Amino acid sequence: MKIKCIVVDDEPLSQDILRKFTAETPALELRAICSNAFEANDILQTDTVQLVFLDINMPGLSGIRFLRTLVDPPLVIFTTAYPEYAVEGFEVDAVDFLLKPFSYERFLKAVNKASEKLNLKMHKNPADIDYLLLKSDKKIYKVNYRDIIYIESYGDYLKVITPEKCLVVHEKFKNMEERLPDDKFIRVHKSFIIAVDKIKFIEGNQINLTNAVIPVGMGFRDNLQRMLKNDENKSQV
Repeated sequence: MKIKCIVVDDEPLSQDILRKFTAETPALELRAICSNAFEANDILQTDTVQLVFLDINMPGLSGIRFLRTLVDPPLVIFTTAYPEYAVEGFEVDAVDFLLKPFSYERFLKAVNKASEKLNLKMHKNPADIDYLLLKSDKKIYKVNYRDIIYIESYGDYLKVITPEKCLVVHEKFKNMEERLPDDKFIRVHKSFIIAVDKIKFIEGNQINLTNAVIPVGMGFRDNLQRMLKNDENKSQV
């Protein structure tokens, strides 16, 4: 299901960039581009909008003041050239804060946050979120959790390994770790995160996965043992 979104920004250049970025993101459906809060309010009264890319510094009514007038606001990603608004933006429960000019990678990270939050809101269960949106080779891939074997740090990039392909993704390792559900994935090395259900057996300091052997780092052994013990206890219940 696509996320219905609108852009609210009085700058034509920003409108063009957001129009381009939303068009390149299969998860999004752009419903309208508004130049001020009043136009946006009219759209919200007549259309079902789940996400708003909202500029803060606009004539007439600022983005933050506009958001505070809404009884049941959609998810909001603020876009602004003024970093001093960041704290105030997060005080109104914004999904993210994009500082202009921002890259497509940073935009996609914010969209992923919104997608996860929307799924939580709709299903009330983190287990219902079962995929990631990843940019690799100038394409956007939907990667199901069940297909991921392991993830490897690769300089400023990550390798996401599935049975069918290896996606090279420009994202920090720590960010990826935070995005993954900890009941399905575990970090076993400074450079590796593995899918728990892909473990075939563990021998010494190595984990044998589907078509791969991954080292276990010294600082990650205890966490791995706790996870395995918890799984064993669950299976005995």
